[in-house]
Amino acid sequence: MAASPVTPLNILSRIGAGVLGGYAFTWGFIALLVGVGFAARMDFHDAEALGYILGFIVFLAAFLWAFCAANVGRVWLVLAGGGGVMSGAAWGVQQALI
Repeated sequence: MAASPVTPLNILSRIGAGVLGGYAFTWGFIALLVGVGFAARMDFHDAEALGYILGFIVFLAAFLWAFCAANVGRVWLVLAGGGGVMSGAAWGVQQALI
């Protein structure tokens, strides 16, 4: 697959995907990990700390992937879409715990 052309719009889209999409993906990841960890009888603060520690690595990987992927549309789909799906799943887990 050919790489996307280097244009100002493409660069801005990759920056947006890296920052905003990476944030959404990381938010969903942390929320889901904390909810699943707590549901698995892990202490809440331990699950929260584990989520934040792994979330830092996930955000870094998502941000870097936004710049090295060939298709910026796929980056937006995976990061923003995956973040939304994980946030929804985390909401479901948290509602089941209440």
